[in-house]
Amino acid sequence: QVQLVESGGGLVQAGGSLRLFCAASGRTFGNYGMAWFRQAPGKDREFVAGISRDGSLSGYGGSVKGRFTISRVNVKNTLSLQMNSLKPEDTGIYFCAQSRNTGYSSSTSAIEYWGRGTQVTVST
Repeated sequence: QVQLVESGGGLVQAGGSLRLFCAASGRTFGNYGMAWFRQAPGKDREFVAGISRDGSLSGYGGSVKGRFTISRVNVKNTLSLQMNSLKPEDTGIYFCAQSRNTGYSSSTSAIEYWGRGTQVTVST
């Protein structure tokens, strides 16, 4: 079974930057699309960014496009999310996720494995 462990969360001021990391176990990391989702208390889990298995395709939620960058290094089983120009509305728990196929999806139903999440808090 795949295990995903996020790190890099913390408290930053609006306008600042933060970089999240996801370490994955298993030998098939490079066969699947990956994604980042986030969730605030009492709210639905929201798609943030996704990337295809080889990194050639990526997509972003409209609220983060132009500010966040997703990347992966398959030989190291790692996924990253560079977050710039952070806003208070970016606050939430950020989850690393592995898709059921080679692509990525903005839907949680397409996710097979989830990390436990890392907290990101952006102050005004």
